[in-house]
Amino acid sequence: MQIMCLNGWGGKLHDRLIPYLQDTNPDVLCLQEVVHSPETEKDWLTYRDGDHVLPQRANFFRDVAKALPDHVAIFCPAAQGILWDNETEIPSQWGLATFVHKSFPIIAQRQSFVHKQFSPDGYGDHPRSRSAHAVRVYDFTNDTPVTIAHMHGLRDLAGKMDTPDRATQAHRLKGLATSIAEPDDPLIVCGDFNVEPGSETFEILAQAGLTDLVTFRGFPGTRNSLYKKPSRFADYMMVNNRTRVRAFDVIYSPEVSDHCPLVLET
Repeated sequence: MQIMCLNGWGGKLHDRLIPYLQDTNPDVLCLQEVVHSPETEKDWLTYRDGDHVLPQRANFFRDVAKALPDHVAIFCPAAQGILWDNETEIPSQWGLATFVHKSFPIIAQRQSFVHKQFSPDGYGDHPRSRSAHAVRVYDFTNDTPVTIAHMHGLRDLAGKMDTPDRATQAHRLKGLATSIAEPDDPLIVCGDFNVEPGSETFEILAQAGLTDLVTFRGFPGTRNSLYKKPSRFADYMMVNNRTRVRAFDVIYSPEVSDHCPLVLET
């Protein structure tokens, strides 16, 4: 089974990312920063937050679902706010998504929030609502159920230091993952955690028997040349000792986002 985790950057690099996903065709894709704008057929809209202005692929969720037609596509919204078509406001949902190849039956799943709750009337003040999703699938090749959970950790304008809210989100992510995992399951927990490697997040998730592959295997970071800030870590993939790690890699090229895809083979 191949599991990929990626912050998709709102589909900003759509023309690179979609062919990459079609070529790699992961069995399970855990995708963060996903845009879903069901009220428009536009390809591109604009996100505006003060001086922070970004192009957004208006129907990023739809685009990835079309690129992976043999996958079950599940969108988990965190908030509905406004994107812009020139000066026209377009309601748009933002969150994360999970794509599971149809050959791996989903035998349990749960979505929840690791910070705040669903915001129906705008994206809100920072730190904003953050969702998470967990699936339990059956891997026929390895003859075992596998539980996979991911989140997009909250962004704090002050930085990536530990805060009470980040500790709470780690506990909630652990609770979400373990709520559907059975004791003997291989368990994988991943995502854009938005913390540094020394964060207490990892101590909390270690309580569920999880170890991070990115730092344990000595990778120098999970951001590529498109990310201009000094911090090089954001994304992590953690596994328990029941997970057979055949291979794990941080993909620095091609650059399909300002985050690197994390790819696990079990």
